[in-house]
Amino acid sequence: MKITMIGSGYVGLVSGVCFAEFGHDVVCMDLNADKIEGLKKGGIPIFEPGLEEMTLDNVKAGRLTFTTDIKAAVAGAEVVFIGVGTPPHPETGHADLKYVYAAARDIARSVEGFTVVVTKSTVPVGTGDEVERIIRETNPDADVAVVSNPEFLREGAAIKDFMIPNRIVVGIEDERARSVMTEVYRPLFINQSPLMFTTRRTSELIKYAANAFLAMKITYINEMADLCEAVGANVQEVARGIGLDNRIGTKFLHAGPGYGGSCFPKDTLALVKTAQDFGAPIRLIETTVEINDARKSKMTKKVIKALGGSVAGKTVALLGLTFKPETDDMRDSPAITIIEELVEAGAAIRAFDPEGMENAKAVLPPITYCEGAYDAATGADAVVIVTEWNEFRGLDLKRIKAALKSPVLVDLRNIYRREEVARHGFTYSSIGRPSEDIAAG
Repeated sequence: MKITMIGSGYVGLVSGVCFAEFGHDVVCMDLNADKIEGLKKGGIPIFEPGLEEMTLDNVKAGRLTFTTDIKAAVAGAEVVFIGVGTPPHPETGHADLKYVYAAARDIARSVEGFTVVVTKSTVPVGTGDEVERIIRETNPDADVAVVSNPEFLREGAAIKDFMIPNRIVVGIEDERARSVMTEVYRPLFINQSPLMFTTRRTSELIKYAANAFLAMKITYINEMADLCEAVGANVQEVARGIGLDNRIGTKFLHAGPGYGGSCFPKDTLALVKTAQDFGAPIRLIETTVEINDARKSKMTKKVIKALGGSVAGKTVALLGLTFKPETDDMRDSPAITIIEELVEAGAAIRAFDPEGMENAKAVLPPITYCEGAYDAATGADAVVIVTEWNEFRGLDLKRIKAALKSPVLVDLRNIYRREEVARHGFTYSSIGRPSEDIAAG
C-alpha cells in the first residue's frame, strides 16, 4: 500500500517509519528543506530510541523516501496522513490548526482517484469536518474519505507503542475507509491489537480525553505529595497502596515537579478551550492546568528552602533538562521554569542532560552546560535532580559529595532512599516523603 505522511516531525516521522516497517511504501513529506535533506543523508532530527536504525533499514530496503514536493508525494497515494504540528495559539490557547488546514488544501490539489485522508495530528472535535469541507471546496471533484486516527505515542517509547499498541482508534464517516484502514493496520493483527472504529468526532475527543485524564492523575498524586509532606506520610507508599487497586492502576502515580512535553500541556489547554466554546466547561481539567502551572514554581521554592532560604550568589547543579528521560524534548519541561526562577533569584546554574542540552540552549537563559553529572556538581552548593535519566539513579554519592561545596541533594523524582543519602552525609530534600530535611552527618 502506498502511504504518504504530511509532516515529518515527531508524530509524522515515527508513524511513517513504522508504517514502512510494516511493509508499506511510505513517502514522508515536509516543507522544511533542511530537515528533508538531513533525513535523506541519514540524519534524524529527533532523539527516539531505535528510530535511527529503523529509518536507515527502511530507506535501504526502498520502502521509505523523503521529499518536499507535496504534489508528487500525494499523487497516487492510497492513504494520506496529516501529521503536522498543532501548537497552542499564542493568543487564545486553542489548538492552532493552520498547518492542518494548509495541508488539506495542498492534498486537495494533488489527489488522484479515491484517497483516504487521515488526521494523525491531535486535533479538536470537528476538525475532520472542516478538513473535509476545505478539500471539497478546493477541489469539488476530489474523491476522498476523511478519517480521524489519533496517535498514542509516548516519547522515549514511541516505536514500541506503535508496533505493539494497546488500541488503534479510527473515526470514519465514509464506510469505504473502513477496509482501507483495516489494511493499513493489518500487520498488527498478529498481536491482536484492538482496532476500534467509531465516529470521527468521537475519535477526535478520545485522544484529548485520554491525555487529560493522565494529566489529571499526575496532578492528583502531586497534590497528595504536598499533603504527605504536611502530615508526615510517604507518597510513594500512598501511590503503591492505591495503585494496587486495579480500578486505579499504578501508572502515572509518580510524584514529581509536574508534567510537561509536547502533549499534556497543549492538549489539556485545548480541551479546556473546546469545552468552554461548547458551553460545557470541564472544571477538573481547568484546575489540573492551574495546579500544574503553579507546581513548577513550588519546586523552585523547594530548592531555595534546601539552600537556607536564598540562592543569591550560589551555584546549583541541575541534572536533567528534558521533560522526561529518553527524549531530547524540552517543550514545557519543568526545568525551564525552575532554571529561569533560580537565575532570577541570583543563582548560577551548572546543568547536564544526556540528550537535551542542544535544544535547551534555545529556550533557557545563559547557563553553564557540563559534560556529566560529576562535572556539573563540581563547586556547586547543591545538586537538583529534575529528570530521572537512568544514569542519575546510581550516582556515586561519595564522589558527588566530594565535588560539592556543601552536601545538599534535592531529589525532585524520589529516585534515592533518604536513609542512604543521609548515610553519606547529605542534607536531602525529596517529594512527598516524611522528614524531608535530614541534617548532614
